[in-house]
Amino acid sequence: MQRVPMTVAGEKNLREELTRLKSEDRPRIIQSIAEAREHGDLKENAEYHAAREQQSFCEGRIGEIEGKLADSQVIDITKIPYQEKVLFGTTVKIINVGTDEEVRYQIVGDDEADVKANKISVSSPIARALIGKQLGEEVLVKTPGGDTEYEIDEIQHI
Repeated sequence: MQRVPMTVAGEKNLREELTRLKSEDRPRIIQSIAEAREHGDLKENAEYHAAREQQSFCEGRIGEIEGKLADSQVIDITKIPYQEKVLFGTTVKIINVGTDEEVRYQIVGDDEADVKANKISVSSPIARALIGKQLGEEVLVKTPGGDTEYEIDEIQHI
């Protein structure tokens, strides 16, 4: 089995969601099912079927999160000695060589990616092009929209 990289923050978020699902959502759904059962005939009881559907989703998500956590390799970038190299978890400032446009990304696990928050998946074309490259190096990123050249301007272990 291949371990899936995850940041410390990503693991924390999944553990918090898992705790909420188990300690708040699951008991609330069980209560809803019990209340709906009291209304009698389950075949035509929309509240019962809706609660059972919620239960199925909740249990599925609990299983999914537990699986992700079991398969994860949590990488704390702050514990890795700084080197002028792009690694999983680093925050990288890159400059588009053609337009001088600057952008800052943190390279995170697939489940943590959020482009609006400038968190890109380690398996994205930009991250794959950047991983292992040195500060000041120029990198060609091949994307479906075309090739773009970037210069690595800053690397942070935060």
